[in-house]
Amino acid sequence: MNKKERIQRVLEYFSAQQPETTTELNYGSVFQLLCAVVLSAQCTDKRVNTVTPALFNIYPTPQELANATAEDVKSIISSISYPNSKAANLVAMAKKIVEEHDGRVPETFDQLTSLPGVGRKTANVILAVAFNMPAMPVDTHVFRVSRRLGIVPLSADTPEKVERNLVKIAPEILANAHHWILLHGRYICTARKPQCEKCGIAHVCKDYQHNKTITF
Repeated sequence: MNKKERIQRVLEYFSAQQPETTTELNYGSVFQLLCAVVLSAQCTDKRVNTVTPALFNIYPTPQELANATAEDVKSIISSISYPNSKAANLVAMAKKIVEEHDGRVPETFDQLTSLPGVGRKTANVILAVAFNMPAMPVDTHVFRVSRRLGIVPLSADTPEKVERNLVKIAPEILANAHHWILLHGRYICTARKPQCEKCGIAHVCKDYQHNKTITF
């Protein structure tokens, strides 16, 4: 099976299994989504969802959060990974949105990545999920699964290289493709013990075909 055929099989499978997908983060506005994504770095969505209700109740908009102190925010998000830096970034991010963008989350990649705490992956999540733009966020799940499946080459050894490859193969369904691959990595193709026996695309997975550690 060549790469083009593998990509087609993978996308057909995901499309049939999960025609509509979205983020598992809870939010009520674009700004709240941005905060949740910043908090989710090296942390699970489930954990983030346990702290954001209190955070958004007190600081629902950039204006309120811009007037907070990092210590105020840290006391709410203390169970999140790296609470010190994330609290400082959230407050600084809110201030910049208020001061430079009239209190609205910017809609371009360059403007988003200029915000404190917002990197390439976070910016692409906002573009794809909030603004429905063609963008491919690459987190650890997307990076791992796309390489294991063989829909990107192993030479794509950085998140940005994986992103560039994925953008080429599925430009019209990027937002869905991101969620398909991410959720597959979160629940099936896990890092340490991939559940190949539960995987509906193991038969086209390049890594499985090479190793065949499980028979089913």
